[in-house]
Amino acid sequence: MSTFPKCVGTLCAVALALATAAARAGAADDAALRLAVAAERARAPAPRFPRSAFLVDRAIDSVSLSPDGRRLAWLRVQDGRRSVWLQSTAGGAPRQLLSQTDARQAYWSHDGRWLLLESPRQLFALAVDGQGGSGIVSTLGGRERREVRAVDPLRPAAAILLERLPDADAQGQPWRLLRVDMHGERTLLHRDAHRLAGFAFDPDGRLAFVERVEGDALAIHRVDAAGRLHEALRCTRLERCSPLPVTGAGGDLLLRSDRDGNLLRLARLDAHGTLHTLLADPAGEADLDTLALDPDSGQPLVAGWRSGTATDRGLTAAAQRAVEAIAQRFPRRMLDIQAGRGPQAPWLVGERGPTLQAARWHLYDPRSGRFRQVLDEGLRQQRSGKPLAPLPESALAPKIPVAWEASDGMRLHGFVLLPPGADPATRPLVVVPHGGPWNHDRPDYGSIAQFLVNRGYAVFQPQFRGSTGYGRDYVLAARGDFGNGRVQQDIVEGTRYLLAQGIGDARRVGIAGASFGGYATLLGVTFEPELFKVGVAIVPPPDFGLDLRWVSRSDEALNLSRYIPFEARLRMMSLDLDDVAAMARLHAQSPLANADRMTRPLLLIAGGADHRVAIRGVLGYAAQLKLLGRDVSLLVDAEAGHTNEDPLAKEAIFYLTERMLQRHLGGPAPDAPDALLRGYLERNLRLAGKDLRGE
Repeated sequence: MSTFPKCVGTLCAVALALATAAARAGAADDAALRLAVAAERARAPAPRFPRSAFLVDRAIDSVSLSPDGRRLAWLRVQDGRRSVWLQSTAGGAPRQLLSQTDARQAYWSHDGRWLLLESPRQLFALAVDGQGGSGIVSTLGGRERREVRAVDPLRPAAAILLERLPDADAQGQPWRLLRVDMHGERTLLHRDAHRLAGFAFDPDGRLAFVERVEGDALAIHRVDAAGRLHEALRCTRLERCSPLPVTGAGGDLLLRSDRDGNLLRLARLDAHGTLHTLLADPAGEADLDTLALDPDSGQPLVAGWRSGTATDRGLTAAAQRAVEAIAQRFPRRMLDIQAGRGPQAPWLVGERGPTLQAARWHLYDPRSGRFRQVLDEGLRQQRSGKPLAPLPESALAPKIPVAWEASDGMRLHGFVLLPPGADPATRPLVVVPHGGPWNHDRPDYGSIAQFLVNRGYAVFQPQFRGSTGYGRDYVLAARGDFGNGRVQQDIVEGTRYLLAQGIGDARRVGIAGASFGGYATLLGVTFEPELFKVGVAIVPPPDFGLDLRWVSRSDEALNLSRYIPFEARLRMMSLDLDDVAAMARLHAQSPLANADRMTRPLLLIAGGADHRVAIRGVLGYAAQLKLLGRDVSLLVDAEAGHTNEDPLAKEAIFYLTERMLQRHLGGPAPDAPDALLRGYLERNLRLAGKDLRGE
């Protein structure tokens, strides 16, 4: 006799339907993966490229189309310097406007007469036609924590700034929203006791909405003619609500939001406080990622989603026709679309993808449907600064979307990259979890993954629960279980799923990652040594809970949680730093508390000036492993922060990773380091395990 309870009526039908749908989805996922793997196996093998071919910088940054579509502006990076360039979209040679700038972003004013250059210290207005006089619009940072929030979406030439007055000058209302013209003249738009997170103007340029941080909530208020506030929408429990800068028809607020739902979508808030969905991911899988706005009206024109694949959709009939033409020309690409003003103006289309080392830029004419490539971006070697041609796409690996069902039934996502022309079942597999953990991998180019694939490794990038991009439920599903628990189990189960699908040699699996990915690496070699034979952990916190406490007491907490206070955000993700039992459980499951269980070869890389992972924690963990007689290597760059932009340091990471994997997974031996790299290693390698001593 069956011991299972009887299935009754509607409940039975629903359960059966869900189980059937899950089974069909799983079968479709497996079939799609098999087809993609077969396509990679049928390709021609790629030649081996030198490390320097993957250690490159883009030569062009911050490419921007003028609102009228007549000009392109960009920042060129050369020999560590940045310059400002301009070119007509009608053709002709580009011209240099500034030979040197510390700007990191360039924006056009609404009227297209000015380029606004934003650096960490100032906002500078550059008169493109040489008329009107260039100069500093505003200082940034400083005691006022002043920051650029947007180019004014409607006024001809202005920017919107946010600042926080020092307490002595605040009079109980420290936060100020300002409109500043190109000559530095300021207009106070709003002053508030609460931090301001967003705003929207009506079509006449009047401030119509403000969004405030109120405790652990985001509250959107209408602003009446007298400047009084009237609450219109409140977003709690990490609901996302981001107003667009210009209101829609009838004064309704347009915003990105997942309130009353899961996926971030384009929505409209009407006068009665009702939220209406305008556009969501057609596949029902991903958060809204990009929005291209009409340069004239500020209304949304093109929406984009970036999950396992990249999808874009126009919000008007004309825009959709243009998007379809662009997608047909550049299939399976991540698109950066900027529209010119009016039906006669060209569009700027940037294309990115896993096999494109450098973005390509094109002008699209909506009238003729023609494309013309512009801006030969090119690359530069990081060590020498010499120009470098991008690697051919035929030699690089596409990112294959992969989905699997976790042991608790949740559908999870990731990417796999395979060496072309090889049987994936014979390839060593390297698992590369992303950092964050509140982050995700995109379907674009990644240097370390492509480098490893070029050396013959299959690469798995798991989007474990807690990852962003797949909706708020996906993030919250982690439920704070970031020790040797549910999140790490996602990574392990995803790895075993790939092995079961014939991807990777189960006897040769390694794990490598940075930041939270480094923490997942430590967990992997500690608790799953039969699966992971070697680990490379870059800036890893040995105890995630302890590191969160350390960060919460520093200014870095502001960078990690811009609006909702850091500790409040953690609480809503089931990581209450004041919950003694929860923190004790996280510590008990940490690599630090289980150092005696770590038996695999391990490389640790840390930065002495890291503000997100305490260097003393990494040093203490390495010392503990050394006392236990473990095979551990430690490289510490005393000048490096959480990320290390020094080209020599990046090459050291590539070289040491390749060497560790070669010794334990059977990949090819790395090219010998030159004198400069040897010198860097001698200065910074604090502990050398067996692999790095040559034993």
